[in-house]
Formats: sequence, structure tokens, C-alpha cells
Amino acid sequence: MRALIHFILRGLASMLFSVRIKGDLQALSAQRLLIVANHESFLDGLLLGLYLPVDPVFVVHTGIARSWYFRLILSQVDYLAVDPTSPMAMKKVIRLLESGRPVMIFPEGRITVTGSLMKVYEGPAFVAAKTAATIVPVRLDGTARTYFARVSGKAPRRLFPRITITVLPPTRIDMPTAATAKQRRRLAGEAMRRLMQDMLFTSRPQQTLYSALCDAVEIHGRGHRLVEDMKQIEYSYQDLLKMALMLTRLILRAAPEVKSGERIGLLLPNLAPTLALVFGLSARRRVPAMLNYTAGTEGMQAACTAATVKVIVTSRGFVEQAKLADKLAGLKGVRLVYLEDLREAVTLADKLWLMGYALWFPRAFEAPTSPEDAAVVLFTSGSEGKPKGVVLPHRALLANIAQVRAVIDFSPDDKVLNALPIFHSFGLTAGSLLPVLNGASLFLYPSPLHYRVIPELAYDRGCTVLFGTSTFLANYGKFAHPYDFFRLRYVIAGAEKLAEPVRNLWFEKFGQRIFEGYGATETAPVLAVNTPMAYRTGTVGQFLPGIEPRLVPVPGIERGGLLHVRGPNLMAGYLKFEQPGVLQPPSSSEGEGWYETGDIVDIDADGFVRIVGRVKRFAKVAGEMVSLESVEKLAAAASPDKPHAASSQPDAAKGEALVLFSTDAALVREMLQHKARELGYPELAVPRKIVFLEALPLLGTGKIDYVTLKRLAESA
Repeated sequence: MRALIHFILRGLASMLFSVRIKGDLQALSAQRLLIVANHESFLDGLLLGLYLPVDPVFVVHTGIARSWYFRLILSQVDYLAVDPTSPMAMKKVIRLLESGRPVMIFPEGRITVTGSLMKVYEGPAFVAAKTAATIVPVRLDGTARTYFARVSGKAPRRLFPRITITVLPPTRIDMPTAATAKQRRRLAGEAMRRLMQDMLFTSRPQQTLYSALCDAVEIHGRGHRLVEDMKQIEYSYQDLLKMALMLTRLILRAAPEVKSGERIGLLLPNLAPTLALVFGLSARRRVPAMLNYTAGTEGMQAACTAATVKVIVTSRGFVEQAKLADKLAGLKGVRLVYLEDLREAVTLADKLWLMGYALWFPRAFEAPTSPEDAAVVLFTSGSEGKPKGVVLPHRALLANIAQVRAVIDFSPDDKVLNALPIFHSFGLTAGSLLPVLNGASLFLYPSPLHYRVIPELAYDRGCTVLFGTSTFLANYGKFAHPYDFFRLRYVIAGAEKLAEPVRNLWFEKFGQRIFEGYGATETAPVLAVNTPMAYRTGTVGQFLPGIEPRLVPVPGIERGGLLHVRGPNLMAGYLKFEQPGVLQPPSSSEGEGWYETGDIVDIDADGFVRIVGRVKRFAKVAGEMVSLESVEKLAAAASPDKPHAASSQPDAAKGEALVLFSTDAALVREMLQHKARELGYPELAVPRKIVFLEALPLLGTGKIDYVTLKRLAESA
């Protein structure tokens, strides 16, 4: 009778939800099998029981088992009701596994209300380690969009969404080595959390930016209001599609010399059309090269040369407001295409094509494109030399978004305030693409330098997520009213080291914990980030799923090593000024496909990453390696209210000498010496030269311009 009911229910589910099952089902034939899955809805257990080719015992929460209608569903399977917080309850699960019965368990213990991974209990992990069970992770995708889910707010609901069940490769959790059982349970629980996060990331679809946008439109609905910019218009997914389709069509007609696979420059601020062009141009295999309009004529010319850009798309209004006319006039070998001219070139045939065909069959607009094809070209900040073009394929950008989504619970209820420029990897991937592809609202602001305006916008628009650099966050905190950030759930800092005074200011004034992250343009960009489930002050968090790090020892540095990384979010390669248009794939001393970050990092026993400093930001003073970042930390401790930066200059006697640039005119060496003794800094870390500046030179991304400071130091 049970088999007949299973047959009928499976046929019904296949018809209504188009259920697909992927992966290697042979993994489910292992002995001592423990199946773990994410928990999205009340349908999860039923679907797994119907579609997995094993007959496991389902471990369910006692609260679920008390409900009469769920007892009715559970009557179709073998189940064990347990309290996941009870260590004694897990002993029953251990006995089941040891008896040879497959066991199915949801490590979260409860159905997600965020749509993302929630707290992972230690009990299932300890069971897996204790029994040496073979763990098979199973990813459920789509059940959170049914009416059987508990996701709240604006999360999309459908009567019959498509559901995918992905069976991932088997793995194990070894019993951790620790002094007490409590510590072993905690470490096993951390291993299970990372395993679940890896599962969410690994099961992501392989697609392009434009196809990911089309998926988001189908999931969240064309009318879902999504993007707002300084025009104070809320654009829906439908509006974003319109802009992507029509603007791309017009640009291709206006710039026929840009062939498939070639780069086309975008010189535009943070506006909805800029974002639409990233999707639209990449769909037609024209690679947007995001030019840094704060780099000056020399920097933009170097970028255009490296990426062999022949056409730049910009706006007369923007050029006038940003006072770029003189800089653009100095560019050689490029032609400017203005958006204002494109609008005037729209014909009746264009409108009929858009409204009668393209808008309703958007996937047909995309040329044959591989996830390995270039999606965008970004340019390094030039903080330590000439800008290089960083070619990021669709695979890298979407992998990084999936990596972040696996560890942080962004949802359609969130509203992201992004003032970081889209030409910067942090502003593009985390600040723009991530919210758009996941249904979160996005407010694009054109400049991060408006320190009084941005806090007011966060208050007025009820923003819940803010991205920024330490420098920008320091100034927002300085000028903001204590209630401006009352809605914020996440404040995420990157691009530069988070200063301790900034961390303290935000905690004391706004009650906000800043989640510091770390990455590079070459890694699209995030490598590690602190999260609510894995946070440690003074670190940049743990590496994201899929990142493979290696530390190479550096002579003279005792703790840590030079970080090399490999992963799916790594760039396709560099475009350099010296060899225009020639792609140079990533390679380091560790081999092909590895990227040397240039950073000295230390990784603790729990996997938290601490940045010691950049290789180029060490000075060799009297034969000892001194981190310039430690000099800056010392200055910040002595004068916490003012920004400081350290550099070095040649010294005949000691090899190199430290130079501190400070915006505090009252800071003297005696104050630094006193603070060094108090904090245990070596005498060599106390600079002898202190140069006062009204303001530190900054790049457009908010980073300190160390190239300029190095020149100043050498002439000091």
C-alpha cells in the first residue's frame, strides 16, 4: 500500500513541480549512510522520501511530529522524533547508523525563515564523527518558493515552482581533536556548517550573467521593484530588461567596429542604465570595460590601451557634471558614443522589436555564450603602479555571488545602499550584481564622498545593507545622526583594512557590528568575510566555500606567509599596458591557475584569516622586517580621531627609514613612543619622521594613494 501511495505522490509531484534530481545517486549505496539536506519547507522530507533511491529513517523535530497532519505525511516513511538540542536524543541516531539503517537529517533543525542557511546544530555533526558515517549532502532548491515554506516578507511564492534536488559527492567528518567532549562537539558542528555552506555553493547552476538575470525575472516577477538611483525612480525587473535590450541594440548599431569578444568602454556613474548595460552588452559578447573616471587622463588612457578599447559609451550630462571634458579630450585612439545621441536614434522598428518580441522572449537576445567567456573587464586601482585590466568571466562573478550567498542571508526583504562605484569590483559584484540577481532592492548613489547625504539616504530609504571602505565608513559615522542607520542589518567593510577606531565608533554610536571582509579585484572580489555565524574581531573572517588557499613562507616574517589562492571566482587573466589585448592567465610560484595576492596573512586553528600586511608594505629597517600597517595601527592608537598612513624612504645607515603621514598636527614622536611601550610595539616600529598633511591622498575607490605617498616620502 505504501509503495502505491509513493508512486501516486511522485507522479503528482513530478507533474506539478517538474521535480528534477541531479547528481551521483550511487553515493547513496554507502554503508552507515547519513543524508543531510537544507530545510526550506514542509515538503522537503516528503520529496526526499519520494525521489531518493533509499529508504532512510527520517530524523524530525519533536515539534513537527506533534502536528497531526505531519504525522499523517510521516506515516509514509520511517521516522524518529528528536530534540536537536538534546545530546541524549542523538544516541538513538547513533544506534540507527550503527545498525546499518540509512538516516536522513536536517542539520538546521528547523525550516529556514530567511531563504538561506540558518543555525546548524552540533548534534548531527557529532553523530557523523562518532560513527564515521558517510555523509551525502543533498541540496533542495525551489521549495522555499512554495506556499509550504516559512520564508517571510517579499520572498516570491508560486503555486508550483520548479524544484531541483541535487545529490552531491559523499564526504566525512573526522572526530576533531580537542581536550573536552564539549569542544569536540563544537568543532564538529563548525565542520558541518562549512559542509552545508559548501553544498549550497557547489550546487549552483553554471550560467551567464544575462541568463542569471532572466532566471531572477522568472523567480521574482517582472513587476518586482528593484533598482532606484538619483532620478528617484524605482525600476522593476521589466524596466531593467527594457534598458538592457534597447541600449545594447542601439550601441551595437552605433559602434559596428566593436566585434564579438572585444571590449567596449563604459564611462558612466552608478545609475540603473549602467547596470543594465553590463547585462546587455555581455549577453551580446561585447565585454564592458568599466573605466575609472577618477583616474585622470593618464590612468584612463592606460586602461584603454591595455584592453584595446576603441569605443567609450558615456553621457554628456555626466561628463559635464563630473567635469571630465578636458580629461576625455586628452584620450587618443578612442571614439565617444553618447547616450543622449542613442535616444534620438530610436526608430519605430526598434520600439516594435522591443515591445512585440524581445521583451517577451528575452533569452533569445543572448548570443551563444559560455560561462568561461569574459563578462567584464575591471581595472586595478593603480595604488602600486599602472592599472591592469582584470578579465572576469561570467563563471567568476556568479561563483563569487554564490559564495557570499552561501554564508550571508541576503533576501528580497533587504535594501542595499551602494555608493561604491560600479567600476570597482566590490561595488560591482557585492554592491550591485548580488542584490539584483537575488531580488533585493538596490539604491545606487553616484559618489561615496557625500558623507552627510549617504547616512540620510540610508535613513530615508530604510536601507538594511551598506557596503563601504574603512575610510568611507569613518566619515559616514562622523556625520551621521545616531538613528540614521536604525534599519541596517549588515555593514560590510572591504577594499582596505578596517581601522579599530572606526569599528569602535560604529558600535558605540549606532550599535552596529561591522563585518570586515577581504579580497581582490582578481578574485571578483571576495575571498573571506566575517559573518554572524563565524565572526572574530581583528580578522577578515573565514575563506568562502570553494577557495583553496596556500601560504608560502616569507624570510624575516615569523607568523603567516604570502597568500596564494585558487578557486572558481578567480579571473581569466590580466590585460597589461605593455602587451595590449593579450590575455595573461593567472599564474604564481604555486603553478598555473594560482593567484599571488601579495598579502602576508596568518590563518588560525579555526580558519579565521588575519592580514599581517602586503609584501610591498614592509620596510626592512636595520635588517628587521617592519609592517607599515603596524606603524599605522600605532599611530591610530596614539591619535584615534585622525587618519594616518605610513611609507618608507631609502636610508644609507639602516637600509630603509619609516615616514608617517598624519592629519594630526599635534602628533609627535614622543606620543608614539609612549603608546608603543604601552602596547608592546618594538622601537623599530616608531617612525622618526612625521609629515603633516591636511588630508591623505585617496583613489576614487576610497583606498589611500600609496604611490603618491611613496613619492612624497622619498622627497621628504
